[in-house]
Amino acid sequence: MLAVIAAGRGAGQGTVTREVEVVVPPEARGRRIDAWLAGELPEVSRSRIQQLLEAGEITLARPGRLKANYRLRGGERVRVRLPEPTLLAARPEAIPLDILYEDEDIIVVNKPQGMVVHPAPGSEGGTLVNALLYHCGDLSGINGVLRPGIVHRLDKDTSGILVAAKNDAAHRGLAAQIKDHSMKRIYLALVHGEVAEPRGRVEAPIGRHPVDRQRMAVTLKNSRPAVTHYRVVEHFPGYTLLEARLETGRTHQIRVHMAFIGHPVVGDPKYGPRRCPFAVPGQLLHAGCLGFVHPVRGDYLEFTTPPPSIFLQVLEQLRRAKGEK
Repeated sequence: MLAVIAAGRGAGQGTVTREVEVVVPPEARGRRIDAWLAGELPEVSRSRIQQLLEAGEITLARPGRLKANYRLRGGERVRVRLPEPTLLAARPEAIPLDILYEDEDIIVVNKPQGMVVHPAPGSEGGTLVNALLYHCGDLSGINGVLRPGIVHRLDKDTSGILVAAKNDAAHRGLAAQIKDHSMKRIYLALVHGEVAEPRGRVEAPIGRHPVDRQRMAVTLKNSRPAVTHYRVVEHFPGYTLLEARLETGRTHQIRVHMAFIGHPVVGDPKYGPRRCPFAVPGQLLHAGCLGFVHPVRGDYLEFTTPPPSIFLQVLEQLRRAKGEK
């Protein structure tokens, strides 16, 4: 159960703070507090929750500061203070956008391969957020300083459709659809090997790789449930074009799951073979279909885009090779 219990100025900070109180149900016993809260507050990312825990903004009715790995017992009352995000360090930049749809609440764009979604150390400029700030001005600030308006993300070298929220109401509505798995997210992926079954489902939890923290892995330790559905679109000698549908949305999910079943995405520098037979800048993975209920109006919207030219060129090369055999 979740309730907004206060909204006002942060002590001595001059910033608006929203407070919510969440009662932990018995079935959550044993779960990490950061993972559980990320599910209860879908508009707040897990990394943001960890920041709030570190800052002492998430408390129980007991002394001492909570840590992200605190295991719930059931029945606790968890109080979460959500300070207004600080001013964004990212600068608006006049970067061209391929806009598929826009209104006063949301904007839907086709992100090119090679573009980082949000600023991070080492990539403060040239990101989708920089472009959105220039085009839109204000965006939703729910997810904190570095991810304004971003409800879901695409990896740098994954192309395709992404929706961003212009206000907090739109952000909450979109985040709720991700949480209940009602947002339609379909990708095209070219993978190594010939996938035998016409359809399949991968259900394997994903967490940080135990050694390389820049990678994700299928693991039972500190992981989150992850489900990917796929179907074969086209077979080639040594390769398969798949349509993959996300039921959950974990970091690198499709890339990790495809590698897990022995069919890594072609061109994937993290999870695929070291040598790629094609001259591609990154993984051939394209978010080609996105469908959701408009978070304010309530009508259903669906968008589709074809893969980028480099993806299509590889497919054409494979089709020619198949025809010659």
